[in-house]
Amino acid sequence: MKEKRNRKKMDTGISLLLSIILVFCILGVVVFSVARKISVEMSDSAIQNLSESLDLIKSTIEAIQKKDAEFQKLMAQEIAVSENPERYIQIYQKNKSMVKLSLIWSGESKGLSSTGEVFSEDGLDFSAGRTVDGLEISQSYLNYMGTWAYTMKCPVIRDGEEIAAFYVEYIYDTLDRFLPEGFYNGEAMLYIMDAQTERLVLKPKGMGERNAGHLNLEDFYRANNIWEEKIRQEVEKCIENGDNIMFYHDIRGKNALNYMWMVNDGSIYLIGYVPLEAIQQEGRSVNQNIFIVVAVMLIAFLLCCLLYYLNQREQNAIRKEREAEREIYNQQLAEALHAAQLASNSKTMFLSNMSHDIRTPMNAVLGFTTLLARDAENPDKVREYTKKIMASGQHLLNLINDILDVSKIESGKVVLSVEEFTLNDLVASVDAIIRPMAKAKEQEFHVEVTGIKHERLIGDVTRINQVLFNLLSNAVKYTPEKGNIWFRIIGLKQRSGQYEHIRIEVEDDGYGMTQEFLKTIFEAFTRAENSMTNKIQGTGLGMAITKNIIELMGGTIDVASEVDKGSLFWVELELGIPEGQADKQFWEKSGISRILVVDGEAQVCHDIQTLMKGMGVEVETAFSVKEAQDLIQEGKGNYQLLLLDWDVPDMDGIQTTERMREAMPGVPVVFLVSYGTSRAEEALQVENAGFLSKPFFVSALKAVIVEMQNGMEKITQESEEEGNLEGLHFLAAEDNEINAEILEEILDMEGADCEIMENGKLALERFMASEEGEFDAILMDVQMPVMNGYDATRAIRALKREDAGKIPIIAMTANAFSEDERDALAAGMNVHLAKPIDVELLKQVIRQYTKGRG
Repeated sequence: MKEKRNRKKMDTGISLLLSIILVFCILGVVVFSVARKISVEMSDSAIQNLSESLDLIKSTIEAIQKKDAEFQKLMAQEIAVSENPERYIQIYQKNKSMVKLSLIWSGESKGLSSTGEVFSEDGLDFSAGRTVDGLEISQSYLNYMGTWAYTMKCPVIRDGEEIAAFYVEYIYDTLDRFLPEGFYNGEAMLYIMDAQTERLVLKPKGMGERNAGHLNLEDFYRANNIWEEKIRQEVEKCIENGDNIMFYHDIRGKNALNYMWMVNDGSIYLIGYVPLEAIQQEGRSVNQNIFIVVAVMLIAFLLCCLLYYLNQREQNAIRKEREAEREIYNQQLAEALHAAQLASNSKTMFLSNMSHDIRTPMNAVLGFTTLLARDAENPDKVREYTKKIMASGQHLLNLINDILDVSKIESGKVVLSVEEFTLNDLVASVDAIIRPMAKAKEQEFHVEVTGIKHERLIGDVTRINQVLFNLLSNAVKYTPEKGNIWFRIIGLKQRSGQYEHIRIEVEDDGYGMTQEFLKTIFEAFTRAENSMTNKIQGTGLGMAITKNIIELMGGTIDVASEVDKGSLFWVELELGIPEGQADKQFWEKSGISRILVVDGEAQVCHDIQTLMKGMGVEVETAFSVKEAQDLIQEGKGNYQLLLLDWDVPDMDGIQTTERMREAMPGVPVVFLVSYGTSRAEEALQVENAGFLSKPFFVSALKAVIVEMQNGMEKITQESEEEGNLEGLHFLAAEDNEINAEILEEILDMEGADCEIMENGKLALERFMASEEGEFDAILMDVQMPVMNGYDATRAIRALKREDAGKIPIIAMTANAFSEDERDALAAGMNVHLAKPIDVELLKQVIRQYTKGRG
């Protein structure tokens, strides 16, 4: 009985055990099925996510190309109404996406391009018939820069008839900026392939590890061991029909999902692969959790069910959270795309519009260089042209610095460089640039300076030059041919004896501006828009920068304008007056105590008397030749100098001089001539005479008197003696051969010599090998290979020899910002000179630090 009971108990236990095993087997099957289902769902979800990501990238690329096509259509419309389409193409400056514009007239096989060469459609293949927003798109190709590119062709329609074909070349590299950073945490691979040539034209950054040989589709097959003919046939069929395709294949020993995703109706394809590990990463995490649940279920079935329930709820929450994150990511991607497009358009517009401002002084440099070659035998013209070339080149350098300093101006980090200057030099430098511009448009450029009490002032002359050029160049550009430009400097009532209060006026009789535009004229990137001014290129930054600079100097600017009647800008500034303005010793040494001024304008006579006040020279004025003769005959006094208006109304300048010389034999005569007067050179034919351009300045008169007294050869000789560097020996560190050659020639002209070293290390070694006192100074470049100028200077200063700490070290570098100067001084250099080097300034610095040597 007991044995039967035990057997029954055993049978019950076995049944229970079998039941439990069966239950657990059923549960295991259920769990396994659930795990399998979840894994499949997660994989399907990941594949769907991949499709959505590819669709988003596809939409981004198509949106960019569509925007490019719409902009090209607008440009074609502008070309259709342009009076000079060729000029429109030639002045275009390439940007990051549109690198070349070309135009072929209907009926012709060749045309022109923005790069300057003859353009032909022969090198382009439009046979595939692909289009973007109705514009034909070519087969991809390598352009002249070695970058993959494609061209879109747009008809130019005028009055319903196609007059030309407009071509724009785009590069694929610009698409990289708008694509997402990374793809499946960098594990996936993405290329952009041209469908017609099957060439891989772009591999975006952050899109997987680059493999050697990925140049075209065949190389992609070979690099990833895709040899199955069936797969290749399906891919070829997909490309031929413009369809999308995904297929599984092992890539580098890992199972991966390969894809080819059509963009723009199949003109290009997104090609690449995603490892299944990356796709199924979420599924594996779920399965691991389920296996943990199964292990725990062996201990407690109820606890396993509970944990399974909690795990499922957690997974659902994670899935929802990730979906929410994906939505936020997609939204951020769209916003970033929009912001990138706006930033790209702004930069493109700025760089394109900046071109004309740079070309203006460059045109003056090239023009006067041509005249210099023609008149090389005429010393007077050579000096005049050289002076104007220097002024234009200096302005071009300042303009480049201004472009680099735009961000500093906007953020208020610009620091004024205050120094002493003369109004004569300021007016002359402005006139040298503006007058040729006005002359090219047959405009009259009038310069007037009245009421000024001090011509030597203290201020930031570079910034003042920039303000004047912005205002005057705008006046020239926005005034039609044969118009008038007025540039006035007017002395106002002084508010303090230490400051000259001046008013600068720039007036024109040009197109004018509307009252609505005047409200925003000083804002960045704003330009007047009408049928006339639309042809004029501009950055839209000039007036905003001008206003910021003037306000930084403590001044004010305002404007008044009326359409078709012109504009008037006026600026008020207070500039410091340096001490010791009067220079009585010069006039005493020159033997000049009385001057007679003959000019028909009372204001001119008054200005001369004002500026000469305090010089110890008495100035008598006469408004006509007869009045001047009466003064002389009445014996009012002896005059040592005669200032005579060249355009005196009674008679011409030479006749007037002969008449005045009868009463004052041997008295030097200085003719006052207006800027741009063509007959001014006739004054040099008169014995003991010179000419001075209006408006009158004391410094300019002194220069003319010295020139008349000593002759230019003597002046040059004295100048050379003053700046003589005879016998000095320099050590120079310069890695640029051209700069080294220029430096050697300059020093050789001054009677000095130098040894050129290619880098700082060689310069250091040469100095260490030299005897003490062998070199008078070291001219040190900063950016050099092997050892830069800063390190070389520190090493020289650290040497244990007496002259190491005393020898002058002069920095000559293209690093021109204030922080660069600070770094040079901190490294132990004596002075910092920015390239391009001002020769006179270099000589002055060398003389200062080598005084008593040579």
